[in-house]
Amino acid sequence: MRLLDNIIEAARSQPATIVLCEADDPRILAAAQRAQAKGIARIILVGTRHNIEACAQQHGISLDDMTIEDPATSAHLATVEAALLALRAPKGMQPEDAAKQIQDPLCFANMLVHCNLADGSVAGAVYSTADVVRCALQLIGKAPDAELVSSFFLMLMCQPHHPYKGGMIFSDCGLVIDPNAEQLASIAQAAAESARRLLQTEPRVAMLSFSTAGSAHHPAVDKVIKAAQLVKQRCPDLAIDEDIQLDAALVPEIAARKLPNSHVKGQANVLIFPTLEAGNIAYKAAERLGQLTAIGPLLQGLRKPANDLSRGCSSDDIYAVIAITSLQTHSTS
Repeated sequence: MRLLDNIIEAARSQPATIVLCEADDPRILAAAQRAQAKGIARIILVGTRHNIEACAQQHGISLDDMTIEDPATSAHLATVEAALLALRAPKGMQPEDAAKQIQDPLCFANMLVHCNLADGSVAGAVYSTADVVRCALQLIGKAPDAELVSSFFLMLMCQPHHPYKGGMIFSDCGLVIDPNAEQLASIAQAAAESARRLLQTEPRVAMLSFSTAGSAHHPAVDKVIKAAQLVKQRCPDLAIDEDIQLDAALVPEIAARKLPNSHVKGQANVLIFPTLEAGNIAYKAAERLGQLTAIGPLLQGLRKPANDLSRGCSSDDIYAVIAITSLQTHSTS
């Protein structure tokens, strides 16, 4: 997986401080130890110290050079609790609510990011996606220039049968259910920037539809066309095709027949799906039938990175997401 190796090397060149809040899970600890030892991130573990140390001992995992923040005893407790109350008081939070919620490791971890005591967070091996995303939105918040927070998967192609080796961005496959044209345009812009950062190449964006160049007429097609036109207005130098079918987006010969004036020319590396339903089905089909490696869902549009994991993730998956999160910190700082 040369692309992933490149991401890891880039993260190693500028390691960020990444906080992990499910630190009594052996998968998390194994990935954290590896990330710390390989120099891709400075790791903060959040949780009950006794439980973390017991898990590490049971599984033969070294905690050397990693910081443990126990919400019950942390020197930062007063700071992050006060910041939580200030942040959520307009939503009705009372001091006793803040004192209770800050003891949740996910909340504590994201408040470390909010208070600039960590650069990014990774969770989801135990917490649900809904909990991870909700907490990130509430406590870290949108980037100042972001219209919305969305998600993407980094899809890696490294098997012998894959037509080419490398990576693609699939968005949005995990968060925004039925974006309108303006939201879809924002998703496409964010995904293009994610491609620049992670694929280390210029994005070639396909706005996917069941139509190519107006071959079908339907409000769902109109939405995709309008979104693509908005992106073109905002990013005139971006290679993007509007209302294009998947085969024309990925196969140059088909693109030449269906869309002779294509800007992407059948070589898309960013696929923008019109709905969450389409995107979620597509990434799972690519993963299970095409044997692509899916990393994510990764979030885009936040003030600072906070990424999700699948609850079925492996230690290798977590290690990869730590590296990506570390790299993302440099595009949001």
